[in-house]
Amino acid sequence: MAFSNSNLKKALLPGLLLLSAGAMAYALRPVKIPSYAPILDHFDIEKYSGKWYEIARFDFRHEKHLSHVTAEYSLNEDGSIHVINRGFHTKKQKWQEAVGKAKPNGKPGQSAFKISFFGPFYSGYNVVKITADYKNALIFGENRDYLWILSRSSEMSDTTKNRFLKVARDAGYDLDRLVWTEHDVDEKNRLNKK
Repeated sequence: MAFSNSNLKKALLPGLLLLSAGAMAYALRPVKIPSYAPILDHFDIEKYSGKWYEIARFDFRHEKHLSHVTAEYSLNEDGSIHVINRGFHTKKQKWQEAVGKAKPNGKPGQSAFKISFFGPFYSGYNVVKITADYKNALIFGENRDYLWILSRSSEMSDTTKNRFLKVARDAGYDLDRLVWTEHDVDEKNRLNKK
């Protein structure tokens, strides 16, 4: 049986409405803070703002093949946080940048956030450990597939690194999945000339 355009539209409309409703429900769902993520209560987002170097991460689709990864956070007037992630794609041989937005995801002053790079779709970003000088941080995502270790410089002391790794291991993270981010300075200078 052949469908006319108007019959085809009528046949597809319920499915499209259901798909749209499902996508909207997913986008509006609360972003859970995992029970194993020890949220900090006196977190200073202004001190956290600025540039961070990714020391290690669990690899996932949007960061695959990236070296020299940095994240920059700045406060927006509405209380949200402007996010710029940048890295060099080693396969494509070019710099990539993703711009997003983060919002608090807990009580005021807590280190729980939800972050989005794709419209209304947010995921968890929980700072679970930070040094007193706000120079090193450990971040858990909304599940054990996401983990980041960040520093204000491209290197981190073994003492701090081992302390963070213990926290992650104790929280049930499989540390064999960690990717250590390359930040060779000479290489970065060469890449910037491209």
